[in-house]
Amino acid sequence: MLSDATVDVSARRDWMSVLAKAKAPSLLELWRDRPEQRLPWHFIRRPEVGLTMLRGRAGGDGQRFNLGEATVTRCSVEVDRRLMGHAYLLGRDLQHAEAAARLDALLQDPDYQAELLRAVIEPLRHAQAEERALASRKAAATTVDFFTLVRGED
Repeated sequence: MLSDATVDVSARRDWMSVLAKAKAPSLLELWRDRPEQRLPWHFIRRPEVGLTMLRGRAGGDGQRFNLGEATVTRCSVEVDRRLMGHAYLLGRDLQHAEAAARLDALLQDPDYQAELLRAVIEPLRHAQAEERALASRKAAATTVDFFTLVRGED
């Protein structure tokens, strides 16, 4: 098993975020025919669906309040008898959670990391950036610029 010291925490946080936010069909398509699929693996925790409480703050820094509940799927796997991976994502997609957990495990190994970052994570990150840019452009198209006219008598 790899030591926690060998894994860059910020890099792992980044790829886990990309995997959790990915559209399931895109992730599964990129993951489908990878040679890493053939490595032996087993579930530590099968994909399971549950609820989590979402909390908010009034004004961003005010009093905390319970906003509501959200469905979350989680999964934990062990790959190649030495790599443990975990996934938590919003929604109820069991296949997405399994694929994300397996990828998290493999991305912690330097032997697989560079290729998986190039072939899976970067295309997903690019697609997510394009989605954000499109949403931003759509929102910008609806903005209204208000201005004040100053009357000459004042």
